[in-house]
Amino acid sequence: MEGIDHRMVSVNGITMHIAEKGPKKGPVVLLIHGFPDLWYTWRHQISGLSSLGYRAVAPDLRGYGDSNSPESFSEYTCLNVVGDLVALLDSVAGDQEKVFLVGHDWGAIIGWFLCLFRPEKIKGFVCLSVPYRSRNPKVKPVQGFKAVFGDDYYICRFQEPGKIEAEIASADPRIFLRNLFTGRTLGPSILPKDNPFGENPNPHSENIELPGWFSKNDLDFYVSKFEKTGFTGGLNYYRAMDLNWELTAPWTGAKIQVPVKFMTGDFDMVYTTPGMKEYIHGGGFSADVPTLQEIVVIEDAGHFVNQEKPQEVTAHINDFFTKLQDNNKSF
Repeated sequence: MEGIDHRMVSVNGITMHIAEKGPKKGPVVLLIHGFPDLWYTWRHQISGLSSLGYRAVAPDLRGYGDSNSPESFSEYTCLNVVGDLVALLDSVAGDQEKVFLVGHDWGAIIGWFLCLFRPEKIKGFVCLSVPYRSRNPKVKPVQGFKAVFGDDYYICRFQEPGKIEAEIASADPRIFLRNLFTGRTLGPSILPKDNPFGENPNPHSENIELPGWFSKNDLDFYVSKFEKTGFTGGLNYYRAMDLNWELTAPWTGAKIQVPVKFMTGDFDMVYTTPGMKEYIHGGGFSADVPTLQEIVVIEDAGHFVNQEKPQEVTAHINDFFTKLQDNNKSF
């Protein structure tokens, strides 16, 4: 991507790849990707925000892309990953007391943890897709998901090391990535053991139709990176969910105290999961996040709303951060 700088940064015992663009003294916006994603998901926001005077910084999280991939899932806890980001901020934004934060999917979850653990570092958080859910002290996450959605719920299917990786390899990573990015399945994501990824009988056809917002070059980029790294690093975030539950016991009942704007697509699989709309709009979300200032539902957009509607998402991000800057007079 034109004008985007790439470099490696040593953080928290690993080496992390980052993409960045914008004036060196501009307010830093940290952009955190999800699964199975990369810094590349923010390509449009990097260009858009940097043109508005921000310094956009988008890492490949540990386990992804050109960053290091520790082997054990126990090295992918919220404490490990937030530790990476705190060290990254010290490296790239050491002259700024606070930064702006944007997260999508697992990046949203990590963003919530960053706001929970180190709120003094964050000016404001734009969260895409995954709202904050306070810790349930009575039920471990995977057990809870299995009880509600069954054994074939995607998070449950991701738990056994090596198993889902073999299924992805059997189906072809290109199919897996294409269907995940461009699919519009509503509600909870179920992966039946028979044909979990909807294999195409001609997966390498050049005539496969892709939506206008996701080109063959985009798909090729993702495929090239995941063919190199595999998917285990990203899957390890799911395998550490119960460990996160144990580690975050001291934060049971804690509220988010950072200004927040939440965005989602109206066809997002998280937003259309039973009970989620009621939680987001019915007062549960704002009770857990007293500093929630805005909720935006973008029409005709799925899970990867930042890629599907890049200009709209970038404008919403800038609008929120501009309001915070005007209120704080600390630009």
